[in-house]
Amino acid sequence: MKTRLLLLIATFAIIPTCVMAEGCDVQTRSSSASVPAVETHSCYEYDGMPVDSINWSCSNETKDTLNATKKKVQRCDDHYQATCTARLTQESLANPHSTSKDKSAKPLNMPDNAKVTTYYYNGEHLAQAKIDCENSGGNWKAK
Repeated sequence: MKTRLLLLIATFAIIPTCVMAEGCDVQTRSSSASVPAVETHSCYEYDGMPVDSINWSCSNETKDTLNATKKKVQRCDDHYQATCTARLTQESLANPHSTSKDKSAKPLNMPDNAKVTTYYYNGEHLAQAKIDCENSGGNWKAK
């Protein structure tokens, strides 16, 4: 009986440290008419990572030519047009578009099953987003 109780407590102690996925909803707009936004609404999720590992990359930051507003969400919405799924690397913790081209490489200090999935909801240039995904080692899937 004590063994079962200890096992149950240990299970609940481990569960909060890992989650199936967390998401970051991103709204992007261009600051200049001459610089089009490739994606205007996307959301990305980390899978196989500890709770709150998405916090740093999901912080709001402004770039010179593109403005992005980021909001942490429990899961990305399922009304997407396409997805890009790739192996999560240390660099992609800061930049979700940076992924490993070598699918067999094992990133240091990253779980083997860690991945990032980006959901594209609308965008004027989804063909370019597909090229960027595949050139970065990701798998593109249109809905």
